[in-house]
Amino acid sequence: MERQIVEIKDLKEGKYVIIDGEACKILKIVKSKPGKHGAAKARIDAIGLFDNQKRSIVAPVDQRIEVPIIKKSPAQVLNIVGNTAQLMDLESYETFELEIPEEFKDKLTPGGEVLCMSALGKRKIIQA
Repeated sequence: MERQIVEIKDLKEGKYVIIDGEACKILKIVKSKPGKHGAAKARIDAIGLFDNQKRSIVAPVDQRIEVPIIKKSPAQVLNIVGNTAQLMDLESYETFELEIPEEFKDKLTPGGEVLCMSALGKRKIIQA
C-alpha cells in the first residue's frame, strides 16, 4: 500500500499529495469561502519530489485525494560509476542504482551510508 485517501480539507503545508500521478510536497494551500452556488474550494500549489516540477490543483475541500506513503531508509554505497551509485538498502538488503544529485557528488564514498526516500516506486538520495 503506497497511498492513502484523505479529504483536501485535512491537508497542510509541508505534507505530501499525489498530483498527476507524481508525489509532491505541498508548498501552499489557499481555501476560499463557499459561494452563492457552490462549495468551498481549495487551491493546492506543490512541487514534485522526484522531478522538481511545480504543479497545482483546484478542487472542493470535501473532495477525496490520494496521499503517498513516504518511506525513508538508510542505504550503504556499494560502488560509484560516473553519476550513478549502486546502493544496498540496510533494512531489506535489496540492491539498486540511483543517479547521484549534484549536492552529494563529492560526499559519497564506497562503504559510506546515505538516507534514501521512496514513494510510488521511485527513489531519491536525500542525505549523505
